[in-house]
Amino acid sequence: MQIRQRIENLADQFTPAERKLASVLLADYPFAGLEPIGELSQRSHVSAPSISRFVNKLGCTGFQEFQQRLVGELKEGSRSPIHLREDHTIDRDTLLTSYFEKIHKLNDELTERVTGVQLDRICDMLGDPKRRIYMIGGRMTDSIAVFFVRHLQQIRKGVLHIPSDQELWPQYLLQMRPLDVVLIIDFRRYQASLATLAQRVRAQKAQTIVITDQWISPAAKGASELISAPIESGTLWDSYVPAFGLIEALLVPLAERNWDHTRIRIEEWDRLRAEPDPAEAE
Repeated sequence: MQIRQRIENLADQFTPAERKLASVLLADYPFAGLEPIGELSQRSHVSAPSISRFVNKLGCTGFQEFQQRLVGELKEGSRSPIHLREDHTIDRDTLLTSYFEKIHKLNDELTERVTGVQLDRICDMLGDPKRRIYMIGGRMTDSIAVFFVRHLQQIRKGVLHIPSDQELWPQYLLQMRPLDVVLIIDFRRYQASLATLAQRVRAQKAQTIVITDQWISPAAKGASELISAPIESGTLWDSYVPAFGLIEALLVPLAERNWDHTRIRIEEWDRLRAEPDPAEAE
């Protein structure tokens, strides 16, 4: 189990000082935990002995082991398909069955990580007609963002996809208003530019929702909402199936919240799609 998960699972058992320390660690995870203990103590206003007791509660023998585990998590977050392939063997006779068994477990794990309360908060943000919604993903995960954008555009207006070309980002950043939402999807071998984008988004006083994996993208720093999706499929490729499932699950309540408006918009959308091409009519 990751350090982050241990902190979240033990939250009810922490002292006030430990809750303060946990907040500092989670706000800049995992990097805050890699600072020297003296700097972390000053930053969190929690004494070094209290930090030592805190990491003991997490199952670490000391602060050094705590940091070693965080470094291990960072290394996991940068593993390539070549590294993943070295750890696994394939039984081709049962490939399809065994693979979908693993995906089923990943889906179950995701449902344990994401609460109904958090889904409601995210739906409140994405469904608020006063907010513009922007979405972007990394080199591979942008396909999930595009999938979400195209569906959500049929439900509500003001939904935009931010292109990967950073030269085009200023036009999106300049039109962002306070409390607009930027949803970022970034899985391991993270897209460094997305962390930069997230920082600039916060400078515009917009909010970020980050969907990432268990090793946590650097783009998650300062996120209003963070969802950590399991992705390890047991093969050289990480699985994005749980993330796609999460998006589909979000689309259901977003469409149903104001169904009369959604129905009218989809009908108009389909009418425009069905209209003949003027060039063909000529």
